[in-house]
Amino acid sequence: MKQPARYDVADRAPRTLSDFLLRWETILVAMLVLVVIGNTAISPYFLDIYNLSDATFNFSEKAIIALGMALLILVRDIDLSVAAIIALASLAMGLAADAGAGTPLLILIGLSVGAVCGAFNGFLVARIGLPSIVVTIGTMSLFRGIAQVVLGDQAITKYPAAFQTLGQGYLVRWPPIPYSFALFLLLAVIFAFVLHRTTLGRKFYAMGNNPVAAQFSGIQVDKIRFWLFVLTGTLAGVAAVLLTARIGSTRPNIALGWELEVITAVILGGVSIAGGSGTIPGVVLAVFILGLATFGLSLINVPGIVISVLLGLLLIASIAVPIVVRRLMKKKPA
Repeated sequence: MKQPARYDVADRAPRTLSDFLLRWETILVAMLVLVVIGNTAISPYFLDIYNLSDATFNFSEKAIIALGMALLILVRDIDLSVAAIIALASLAMGLAADAGAGTPLLILIGLSVGAVCGAFNGFLVARIGLPSIVVTIGTMSLFRGIAQVVLGDQAITKYPAAFQTLGQGYLVRWPPIPYSFALFLLLAVIFAFVLHRTTLGRKFYAMGNNPVAAQFSGIQVDKIRFWLFVLTGTLAGVAAVLLTARIGSTRPNIALGWELEVITAVILGGVSIAGGSGTIPGVVLAVFILGLATFGLSLINVPGIVISVLLGLLLIASIAVPIVVRRLMKKKPA
């Protein structure tokens, strides 16, 4: 029995039919088909085009962050503060909206706050040399805490109609494609091209496989790590703009717990938590699997807390199963 090629380098093409069938992306496609079939069986409303369009609203912002998170995990880093960055960026936009700022300025503020938060994380990790998981746990509390202190139990709801259109509007009416979903698809194409078809993408894989060797080969490891944190923070700022515009308000608990869902999508998509391997197509497939599975469960009124439990179990399984399979294969007699 051959182990699923989950952690193969993306550029390595399958040589045989069995190699293709056992690629992690192929397995994800099969999982996606099963999710669609299962949801169609349990709810007659699942395949409605308008319902599916509305479903994309619920995962597009997370999917945008997942693209940046995939690159971070690929090079052996992680950012647990992305949801808190959304809260802080949304707070900044809310205060600016209260002061009369227009849509262009609100967008600029959201992206800038995300980039600054990402740069702060990157400075502590890449320049000071602190572990990324420790740094981002700290900044997660810091950024979210600032939003909670400033807002208390209040909410900011004074947003221009043009701004709210960004999160609630459609690029085209038929088929109904929301702006947020269209932006995710565009970014996914760009990220896939950069990671799988450029020298920079190969540097990411080299850093993830052996950062010391990558450093000695001339790759500016710390500089790249810093800018990946900036990129991920900026994408969190993009998500903050879209989410705040979609719900039309800023609250201290906005995007609470999103970091778990983003990391689950990345790991389920085949990006190794140990770094060095993974693909953008895999992450995109995982986003659709999680998004449509969650949507299907919500159609039959499964409570949100139960869905969170299932996501946690899925995260553990997506990390543990390949490791267990690998160990069993080693024990198997030749």
